[in-house]
Amino acid sequence: MSRLQVVSGKGGTGKTTVAAALALALATEGKRTLLVEVEGRQGIAQLFETEALPYEERKIAVAPGGGEVYALAIDPELALLDYLQMFYKLGGAGRALKKLGAIDFATTIAPGLRDVLLTGKACEAVRRKDKSGRFAYDYVVMDAPPTGRITRFLNVNDEVAGLAKFGPIHNQAQAVMRVLKSRETSVHLVTLLEEMPVQETADGIAELRSANLPVGRIIVNMVRPEVLDAVAVEHVRALPRTALAQSLSAAGLGGARRGGNAERLVDPLLRQADEYAERYTLEHEQRAVLAELGLPLHELPLFSEGMDLSCLYELATHLRKQGMS
Repeated sequence: MSRLQVVSGKGGTGKTTVAAALALALATEGKRTLLVEVEGRQGIAQLFETEALPYEERKIAVAPGGGEVYALAIDPELALLDYLQMFYKLGGAGRALKKLGAIDFATTIAPGLRDVLLTGKACEAVRRKDKSGRFAYDYVVMDAPPTGRITRFLNVNDEVAGLAKFGPIHNQAQAVMRVLKSRETSVHLVTLLEEMPVQETADGIAELRSANLPVGRIIVNMVRPEVLDAVAVEHVRALPRTALAQSLSAAGLGGARRGGNAERLVDPLLRQADEYAERYTLEHEQRAVLAELGLPLHELPLFSEGMDLSCLYELATHLRKQGMS
């Protein structure tokens, strides 16, 4: 597995949940994983049922086998202060600029700079080593922006390196792109078995490939259980009303006479069957579209009662069983 795992997806597909579950899966058996948030939504804190994350790496979970998950919510302004200190030794001056509002102005007026700082901080965590020469983290998982802007977000350092032909900015941008375009990185896309998310996933993969960014796997989230197979679906579609009423009656659900309990159940059951058949057909069509993209495909179940911490650990187990650890 690549050491930097980037997770993107259309809004509403649950990419933050998948990123968190992936961080848990990768941290199994004593590994250390850093889960990075770049959009300022504090979604990670909500999933792990903890207080809002500060701009520091903080342990938030223990994975099966004793592994640890750390989390970091990157603040662009504070990341810029780190950058100024690292390359220009402007620690005190940088803090003064922040008080004057100059840093907020810079990150707002130049959104590309914001993305440079966010990707740069994540890549720094990937490259960081401790005093013994070991990597500080075995894996870094980034909860990245949505599919619609993931390619530009990851590729912004290439643009910056082209604009700044030399100096620390150029060198930093090149160092980041060496990580992002190497085998150290995999970009995974989260989708649902619905037409719009699947189409956006296909478009996102094409854009990532055209930018020479390493595409990893497709993760289908919130998959409903399959109640009927294709043969059963066709049988339900062809089942006459009378036969259904008689079957219900035989099962002890009322008489088959007009107005009986069984008769009253026929229409709602047929409506449910039609809805299921329609969804079944759509989902299988979308699976076929995803299969044609030529990437490993993983599926995660829908939790109809909502997502909590125990569900997150269960998703991590599903990912491990499917080889994502």
